[in-house]
Amino acid sequence: MTTPQHKVASGFGVRSTAEDVLRGIDLSGKLAIVTGGYSGLGLETTRALSDAGAAVVVPARRRETARKTVEGIAGAEVDELDLADLDSVRSFAERFLASGRDIDIVINNAGIMACPQQRVGPGWEAQFAVNHLGHYALVNRLWPAIARGGARVIAVSSAGHHYSGIRWDDVHFERGYDKTQAYGQAKTANALFAVHLDALARHTGVRAFSLHPGSILTPLQRHLSAQEMIAAGWIDEHGNLVDPTFKTPEQGAATQVWAATSPRLKGLGGVYCEDCDIAEPATGDGDGTPLTGVAPHASDPEQAARLWALSAELTGLDAFAAGRSGDA
Repeated sequence: MTTPQHKVASGFGVRSTAEDVLRGIDLSGKLAIVTGGYSGLGLETTRALSDAGAAVVVPARRRETARKTVEGIAGAEVDELDLADLDSVRSFAERFLASGRDIDIVINNAGIMACPQQRVGPGWEAQFAVNHLGHYALVNRLWPAIARGGARVIAVSSAGHHYSGIRWDDVHFERGYDKTQAYGQAKTANALFAVHLDALARHTGVRAFSLHPGSILTPLQRHLSAQEMIAAGWIDEHGNLVDPTFKTPEQGAATQVWAATSPRLKGLGGVYCEDCDIAEPATGDGDGTPLTGVAPHASDPEQAARLWALSAELTGLDAFAAGRSGDA
Protein backbone atom coordinates (compact mmCIF):
# COMPACT_ATOMS: atom_id res chain seq x y z
CA MET A 1 0.00 0.00 0.00
CA THR A 2 1.20 3.50 -0.84
CA THR A 3 0.08 6.09 1.66
CA PRO A 4 -1.80 9.00 0.07
CA GLN A 5 0.02 12.29 0.55
CA HIS A 6 -2.90 14.01 2.29
CA LYS A 7 -3.71 15.26 5.78
CA VAL A 8 -5.14 12.83 8.33
CA ALA A 9 -6.71 15.41 10.68
CA SER A 10 -4.17 14.77 13.42
CA GLY A 11 -5.65 17.29 15.83
CA PHE A 12 -2.30 19.10 16.08
CA GLY A 13 -0.89 22.02 14.16
CA VAL A 14 1.81 24.55 13.53
CA ARG A 15 2.13 25.65 17.18
CA SER A 16 1.88 22.22 18.79
CA THR A 17 4.90 21.18 20.85
CA ALA A 18 6.61 17.84 21.26
CA GLU A 19 5.10 17.65 24.74
CA ASP A 20 1.64 18.23 23.25
CA VAL A 21 1.85 15.40 20.72
CA LEU A 22 3.18 12.96 23.33
CA ARG A 23 0.55 13.70 25.96
CA GLY A 24 -1.08 10.38 26.86
CA ILE A 25 1.49 8.28 24.98
CA ASP A 26 3.52 5.89 27.14
CA LEU A 27 6.91 4.97 25.65
CA SER A 28 8.09 2.93 28.64
CA GLY A 29 10.20 0.03 27.45
CA LYS A 30 10.80 1.64 24.04
CA LEU A 31 14.22 2.56 22.68
CA ALA A 32 14.86 5.48 20.34
CA ILE A 33 17.99 6.53 18.48
CA VAL A 34 18.17 10.27 17.78
CA THR A 35 21.18 11.43 15.80
CA GLY A 36 22.31 14.86 16.91
CA GLY A 37 19.99 14.51 19.88
CA TYR A 38 21.97 16.94 22.00
CA SER A 39 21.48 20.21 20.11
CA GLY A 40 18.60 22.25 18.75
CA LEU A 41 15.59 20.19 17.71
CA GLY A 42 17.44 17.00 18.55
CA LEU A 43 17.79 17.98 22.19
CA GLU A 44 14.10 18.83 22.47
CA THR A 45 13.30 15.49 20.81
CA THR A 46 15.51 13.59 23.26
CA ARG A 47 13.93 15.37 26.20
CA ALA A 48 10.36 14.78 25.02
CA LEU A 49 10.88 11.08 24.28
CA SER A 50 12.57 10.60 27.63
CA ASP A 51 9.75 12.37 29.46
CA ALA A 52 7.35 9.90 27.81
CA GLY A 53 9.37 6.99 29.19
CA ALA A 54 11.67 6.02 26.31
CA ALA A 55 15.34 5.19 26.57
CA VAL A 56 17.18 7.41 24.07
CA VAL A 57 20.56 6.70 22.49
CA VAL A 58 22.21 9.87 21.24
CA PRO A 59 24.96 9.23 18.68
CA ALA A 60 27.16 12.32 18.61
CA ARG A 61 30.28 13.55 16.86
CA ARG A 62 31.08 15.76 19.87
CA ARG A 63 30.63 13.06 22.50
CA GLU A 64 31.77 14.99 25.56
CA THR A 65 29.65 18.00 24.64
CA ALA A 66 26.67 15.70 24.15
CA ARG A 67 27.18 14.02 27.51
CA LYS A 68 27.18 17.36 29.33
CA THR A 69 24.11 18.54 27.42
CA VAL A 70 21.92 15.49 28.05
CA GLU A 71 23.08 15.06 31.63
CA GLY A 72 19.99 14.88 33.78
CA ILE A 73 17.72 13.54 31.03
CA ALA A 74 16.55 10.19 32.33
CA GLY A 75 17.33 7.22 30.13
CA ALA A 76 19.55 9.18 27.70
CA GLU A 77 22.92 7.72 26.78
CA VAL A 78 25.58 9.03 24.41
CA ASP A 79 27.84 7.17 22.02
CA GLU A 80 30.29 8.39 19.40
CA LEU A 81 29.25 8.74 15.76
CA ASP A 82 30.55 10.88 12.91
CA LEU A 83 28.12 10.64 10.00
CA ALA A 84 30.80 11.88 7.60
CA ASP A 85 32.93 8.81 8.35
CA LEU A 86 31.57 5.41 7.32
CA ASP A 87 34.10 3.66 9.58
CA SER A 88 32.62 5.59 12.51
CA VAL A 89 29.12 4.55 11.41
CA ARG A 90 30.27 0.93 11.28
CA SER A 91 31.84 1.11 14.74
CA PHE A 92 28.77 2.68 16.33
CA ALA A 93 26.46 0.12 14.75
CA GLU A 94 28.66 -2.78 15.84
CA ARG A 95 28.68 -1.52 19.43
CA PHE A 96 24.94 -1.07 19.44
CA LEU A 97 24.15 -4.43 17.84
CA ALA A 98 26.45 -6.15 20.34
CA SER A 99 24.15 -4.90 23.11
CA GLY A 100 21.36 -7.11 21.72
CA ARG A 101 18.74 -4.38 22.05
CA ASP A 102 15.86 -3.81 19.66
CA ILE A 103 15.10 -0.38 18.18
CA ASP A 104 11.59 1.08 18.24
CA ILE A 105 12.30 4.55 16.82
CA VAL A 106 15.08 6.00 14.67
CA ILE A 107 15.11 9.76 14.12
CA ASN A 108 17.73 10.86 11.61
CA ASN A 109 17.87 14.39 12.98
CA ALA A 110 21.53 15.45 12.66
CA GLY A 111 22.57 17.55 9.72
CA ILE A 112 24.46 20.49 8.29
CA MET A 113 23.07 23.40 6.30
CA ALA A 114 24.47 25.72 3.62
CA CYS A 115 28.07 25.15 4.60
CA PRO A 116 31.06 26.26 2.52
CA GLN A 117 32.16 23.63 0.04
CA GLN A 118 33.65 20.64 1.86
CA ARG A 119 34.68 17.17 0.76
CA VAL A 120 34.42 14.16 3.05
CA GLY A 121 35.23 10.49 2.67
CA PRO A 122 36.27 9.66 -0.90
CA GLY A 123 35.49 13.20 -2.08
CA TRP A 124 31.75 13.36 -1.45
CA GLU A 125 29.98 16.70 -1.13
CA ALA A 126 29.56 17.19 2.61
CA GLN A 127 25.86 18.05 2.86
CA PHE A 128 24.82 15.06 0.75
CA ALA A 129 27.26 12.84 2.65
CA VAL A 130 26.35 13.87 6.20
CA ASN A 131 22.63 14.50 5.81
CA HIS A 132 21.89 11.53 3.56
CA LEU A 133 24.65 8.97 3.01
CA GLY A 134 25.69 8.76 6.66
CA HIS A 135 22.10 8.14 7.73
CA TYR A 136 21.56 5.69 4.88
CA ALA A 137 24.58 3.73 6.10
CA LEU A 138 23.45 3.92 9.72
CA VAL A 139 20.00 2.49 9.03
CA ASN A 140 21.41 -0.30 6.87
CA ARG A 141 23.99 -1.17 9.52
CA LEU A 142 21.37 -1.18 12.28
CA TRP A 143 18.79 -3.04 10.22
CA PRO A 144 18.69 -6.26 12.33
CA ALA A 145 17.74 -4.28 15.45
CA ILE A 146 15.37 -2.00 13.51
CA ALA A 147 13.59 -4.98 11.98
CA ARG A 148 13.25 -6.80 15.31
CA GLY A 149 11.69 -3.71 16.87
CA GLY A 150 9.31 -3.01 13.99
CA ALA A 151 10.62 0.53 14.22
CA ARG A 152 9.48 3.77 12.74
CA VAL A 153 12.36 5.43 10.89
CA ILE A 154 12.08 9.21 10.62
CA ALA A 155 14.15 11.26 8.16
CA VAL A 156 14.26 14.95 9.03
CA SER A 157 14.01 16.71 5.68
CA SER A 158 13.09 20.37 5.16
CA ALA A 159 11.11 22.74 2.99
CA GLY A 160 14.59 23.33 1.60
CA HIS A 161 14.00 20.27 -0.56
CA HIS A 162 12.15 22.61 -2.93
CA TYR A 163 15.47 24.25 -3.85
CA SER A 164 16.80 21.22 -5.73
CA GLY A 165 16.03 17.72 -6.81
CA ILE A 166 18.78 15.12 -7.06
CA ARG A 167 21.45 16.33 -9.48
CA TRP A 168 21.91 12.98 -11.15
CA ASP A 169 24.65 14.22 -13.47
CA ASP A 170 26.65 15.94 -10.70
CA VAL A 171 25.57 14.77 -7.25
CA HIS A 172 28.83 15.90 -5.62
CA PHE A 173 28.96 19.36 -7.23
CA GLU A 174 32.18 18.76 -9.10
CA ARG A 175 31.20 21.39 -11.68
CA GLY A 176 30.57 24.37 -9.42
CA TYR A 177 29.20 24.54 -5.89
CA ASP A 178 26.06 26.27 -4.68
CA LYS A 179 25.49 25.86 -0.95
CA THR A 180 21.71 26.35 -1.15
CA GLN A 181 21.26 23.87 -3.98
CA ALA A 182 23.50 21.39 -2.15
CA TYR A 183 21.32 21.71 0.95
CA GLY A 184 18.18 21.33 -1.16
CA GLN A 185 19.51 18.18 -2.82
CA ALA A 186 20.40 16.67 0.57
CA LYS A 187 16.92 17.39 1.94
CA THR A 188 15.31 15.89 -1.16
CA ALA A 189 17.48 12.84 -0.55
CA ASN A 190 16.14 12.58 3.00
CA ALA A 191 12.57 12.53 1.70
CA LEU A 192 13.30 10.01 -1.06
CA PHE A 193 15.13 7.78 1.42
CA ALA A 194 11.94 7.47 3.47
CA VAL A 195 9.87 6.73 0.37
CA HIS A 196 12.01 3.78 -0.69
CA LEU A 197 12.84 2.45 2.77
CA ASP A 198 9.12 2.25 3.47
CA ALA A 199 8.53 0.38 0.21
CA LEU A 200 11.30 -2.10 1.04
CA ALA A 201 10.53 -2.55 4.72
CA ARG A 202 6.78 -2.31 5.24
CA HIS A 203 6.36 -6.10 5.03
CA THR A 204 8.54 -6.37 8.17
CA GLY A 205 6.41 -3.88 10.12
CA VAL A 206 9.02 -1.12 9.78
CA ARG A 207 7.60 2.14 8.40
CA ALA A 208 9.42 5.29 7.33
CA PHE A 209 8.44 8.96 7.19
CA SER A 210 10.13 12.24 6.30
CA LEU A 211 9.20 15.72 7.45
CA HIS A 212 9.74 19.44 7.50
CA PRO A 213 10.08 20.58 11.13
CA GLY A 214 9.38 24.23 10.33
CA SER A 215 11.62 27.27 10.42
CA ILE A 216 13.47 27.51 13.72
CA LEU A 217 16.60 29.39 14.77
CA THR A 218 19.01 26.71 16.00
CA PRO A 219 22.74 25.95 15.62
CA LEU A 220 21.84 24.49 12.19
CA GLN A 221 22.21 28.03 10.79
CA ARG A 222 25.79 28.34 12.02
CA HIS A 223 27.11 28.71 8.46
CA LEU A 224 24.76 31.59 7.58
CA SER A 225 25.94 35.13 8.23
CA ALA A 226 23.84 37.67 10.09
CA GLN A 227 23.61 39.63 6.85
CA GLU A 228 22.11 36.62 5.06
CA MET A 229 19.52 36.08 7.80
CA ILE A 230 18.63 39.80 7.86
CA ALA A 231 18.21 39.77 4.07
CA ALA A 232 15.94 36.73 4.38
CA GLY A 233 13.77 38.62 6.87
CA TRP A 234 14.46 36.22 9.73
CA ILE A 235 16.19 38.58 12.18
CA ASP A 236 16.77 42.30 12.59
CA GLU A 237 20.12 44.09 12.78
CA HIS A 238 20.26 43.35 16.52
CA GLY A 239 19.84 39.62 16.03
CA ASN A 240 16.24 39.52 17.22
CA LEU A 241 13.84 37.12 15.53
CA VAL A 242 11.30 39.08 13.46
CA ASP A 243 9.75 36.42 11.22
CA PRO A 244 6.42 35.47 12.85
CA THR A 245 6.29 32.13 11.03
CA PHE A 246 9.30 30.77 12.93
CA LYS A 247 8.68 28.12 15.57
CA THR A 248 10.28 27.59 18.95
CA PRO A 249 12.57 24.55 19.28
CA GLU A 250 9.82 22.81 21.29
CA GLN A 251 7.39 23.39 18.40
CA GLY A 252 10.03 22.46 15.84
CA ALA A 253 10.59 19.07 17.45
CA ALA A 254 6.89 18.27 17.44
CA THR A 255 6.49 16.93 13.90
CA GLN A 256 9.35 14.44 14.16
CA VAL A 257 8.06 13.22 17.53
CA TRP A 258 4.54 13.00 16.10
CA ALA A 259 5.73 11.01 13.08
CA ALA A 260 7.66 8.67 15.37
CA THR A 261 4.80 7.92 17.76
CA SER A 262 1.35 8.93 16.55
CA PRO A 263 -1.32 6.22 16.53
CA ARG A 264 -2.89 8.10 13.58
CA LEU A 265 -0.04 6.82 11.39
CA LYS A 266 -0.49 3.15 12.19
CA GLY A 267 -0.43 1.18 8.94
CA LEU A 268 0.84 4.19 7.00
CA GLY A 269 4.26 5.21 5.76
CA GLY A 270 6.42 6.60 3.01
CA VAL A 271 5.05 10.12 3.24
CA TYR A 272 6.33 13.61 4.02
CA CYS A 273 4.88 15.42 7.04
CA GLU A 274 4.73 19.01 8.28
CA ASP A 275 2.99 20.82 11.14
CA CYS A 276 2.20 17.52 12.90
CA ASP A 277 0.26 16.02 10.02
CA ILE A 278 0.85 14.43 6.64
CA ALA A 279 1.58 17.23 4.19
CA GLU A 280 -0.33 17.89 1.02
CA PRO A 281 1.38 17.78 -2.39
CA ALA A 282 3.13 21.09 -3.07
CA THR A 283 1.43 23.90 -4.92
CA GLY A 284 3.22 26.87 -6.40
CA ASP A 285 6.65 25.18 -6.33
CA GLY A 286 9.19 27.60 -7.74
CA ASP A 287 6.85 30.54 -8.43
CA GLY A 288 7.62 32.60 -5.35
CA THR A 289 4.81 31.29 -3.15
CA PRO A 290 5.59 29.80 0.26
CA LEU A 291 7.35 26.46 0.08
CA THR A 292 4.75 24.20 1.64
CA GLY A 293 3.90 20.59 0.99
CA VAL A 294 6.13 18.09 -0.74
CA ALA A 295 7.48 18.65 -4.24
CA PRO A 296 7.02 15.91 -6.85
CA HIS A 297 10.77 15.37 -7.13
CA ALA A 298 10.92 14.48 -3.41
CA SER A 299 8.08 11.97 -3.44
CA ASP A 300 8.62 10.11 -6.72
CA PRO A 301 9.02 6.35 -6.09
CA GLU A 302 11.15 5.91 -9.22
CA GLN A 303 13.60 8.60 -8.14
CA ALA A 304 13.57 7.12 -4.63
CA ALA A 305 14.57 3.71 -5.98
CA ARG A 306 17.27 5.29 -8.14
CA LEU A 307 18.68 7.16 -5.12
CA TRP A 308 18.70 3.97 -3.04
CA ALA A 309 20.69 2.20 -5.77
CA LEU A 310 23.16 5.09 -5.96
CA SER A 311 23.52 5.17 -2.17
CA ALA A 312 24.16 1.41 -2.10
CA GLU A 313 26.82 1.81 -4.77
CA LEU A 314 28.56 4.68 -2.96
CA THR A 315 28.51 3.13 0.52
CA GLY A 316 28.73 -0.57 -0.36
CA LEU A 317 25.72 -1.19 1.89
CA ASP A 318 22.24 -2.54 1.21
CA ALA A 319 20.52 -4.56 3.92
CA PHE A 320 17.81 -5.57 1.44
CA ALA A 321 19.96 -6.85 -1.43
CA ALA A 322 19.83 -10.60 -2.09
CA GLY A 323 22.46 -12.38 -0.04
CA ARG A 324 23.42 -9.22 1.84
CA SER A 325 22.99 -8.36 5.50
CA GLY A 326 24.27 -4.81 5.45
CA ASP A 327 27.96 -5.72 5.53
CA ALA A 328 30.29 -3.86 3.22
